[in-house]
Amino acid sequence: MTWSLGQLLASLHNEIESRLTTARASFGHTSTKGDATESVWLELLNKYLPRRYSATSAHVVDSEGSFSDQIDVCVFDRQYSPFIFTFEGQDIVPAESVYAIFEAKQNITAAHINYAQRKVASVRALHRTSLAIPYAGGTYPPKALTHILGGILTLGSDWHPPMGDALKSALGSGDESERLDLGCVAAHGHFCRVAEGEGYDIILEGKPATAFLFELIARLQESATVPMIDIRAYARWLTK
Repeated sequence: MTWSLGQLLASLHNEIESRLTTARASFGHTSTKGDATESVWLELLNKYLPRRYSATSAHVVDSEGSFSDQIDVCVFDRQYSPFIFTFEGQDIVPAESVYAIFEAKQNITAAHINYAQRKVASVRALHRTSLAIPYAGGTYPPKALTHILGGILTLGSDWHPPMGDALKSALGSGDESERLDLGCVAAHGHFCRVAEGEGYDIILEGKPATAFLFELIARLQESATVPMIDIRAYARWLTK
């Protein structure tokens, strides 16, 4: 048997696109269809991201007691963050542990991008602690807060062409706290923000889900490790 890396990567994308298409075609109820779509993306990330990361649908909370909106796909740290609270099927993730958040929809539209931007802003606005890091020779200063990646994940697009000027215009709306960093339109391509003030690269190719996954991993590598959480700041709520 002769292995083909290109074929393996194509097969990963084909599986994701096929499952998203099946979810859209098989479920009539909007919320059921949405849950199935989220599940496809969450399974992809939990299966292929390095083990230090986990992905779940969650609310994000900070040590001041503020909560984000509900997040479809939250990529968070499992190696250094001390807790994730689960109650009645709802996951609550501390703000310090969040690396990236994504909104999952059937199609990409201006309204859905605006909605995703508001979700991203609701997480970036949360307070995050960062403690000095002890080591054998003393302590390192508190780590600067990492940029929380934000994006949107869909199967298709309502635009024609599906990833043209209308997409770029929608991505450019809103203020800096709302900017999306990357996303995937599985049937057509993926996009990623180049740098602040420099717009977006729109990449059209036959394996968008795989390409998005690789770009996400590369950006997570650039983020390094989340800051050291001040767990005592959360413990203060035990007396309130």
